[in-house]
Amino acid sequence: MNEGNRSNIKLSQLRVLVAVADCGNFSAAALHMEMSQSAVSHAIASLEEDLGVVLLSRGRHGAHLTPVGDRITAHARKVLQLLEAIGKEANLEKGLEGGSLRIACFRSVATHILPTAISRFRHCFPNITISITENDTFPSIEQALREGYADIGFTYLPTSNEFETWEILRDDYILLLPPTTKLRNNQVTWQELAKYPLIVSSIPPCNALTRKCLSITEYPLNIAYEIREDSTIVSMVQQGLGAAILPRLAAEPVPPGVGVCSLPAHLERVIGVAILANALHSPAVYAFLDALRNTGRFAEKTAV
Repeated sequence: MNEGNRSNIKLSQLRVLVAVADCGNFSAAALHMEMSQSAVSHAIASLEEDLGVVLLSRGRHGAHLTPVGDRITAHARKVLQLLEAIGKEANLEKGLEGGSLRIACFRSVATHILPTAISRFRHCFPNITISITENDTFPSIEQALREGYADIGFTYLPTSNEFETWEILRDDYILLLPPTTKLRNNQVTWQELAKYPLIVSSIPPCNALTRKCLSITEYPLNIAYEIREDSTIVSMVQQGLGAAILPRLAAEPVPPGVGVCSLPAHLERVIGVAILANALHSPAVYAFLDALRNTGRFAEKTAV
């Protein structure tokens, strides 16, 4: 049999073959398959023609598998079993009794927001597997959503209209000061801030937000370090290397002795959860969004 004939084999033919083998004759198989007897006969004849072998011996006492028909029917049963298993896997993924959920986020969300939401979600749906990927940049989180590597992503708002988004929280930026600093109150002026070497994040859009805020002052400010890791920035402040501007969640936990002040001008980042708009999402995605809402940090749906 050549490759062309093999590609003509249909699952419906394999189902009919198995039914005839189980029932022992064409009429009983037709009744079982809710088909006409002629349709059953045609399916078997077409399969035999495609394979180039006789699968069934026909006679007054019914239809019986030939030796090669018996071997091929065994393979047909395996094919149909695999097809059923594929369907079960798909149904598990679409339901809430199994499957997986993939979340892309950044460190401060993974540390301060996700644990409570995951705990609530797992209490209700223990058989759904959750995987978390921490990303360095927000564009990489959104790209993971676009390319299907993540089901849910946490990012800055606003974002593009290719995503459906909900606001989670507004995170104020704070100023961290070295332990040797004598604080008169929890507010500093631009003039006082100009005395310190500044340590800021190098990750967009955090970096852009910080620089925009600093650009409004008439005092020359010295950005001495741009660092990727939040923990490194906090450690540098603890060692007296400068003052740092960070979102509050990114700075926590603040080490003992490090001073915490408000900035002279208010600055905040808006953190949201996003899914790809106009895409088919599993019930697990919406169930997790409900769990996130129940943590008390979920705002109304954000229009983009």
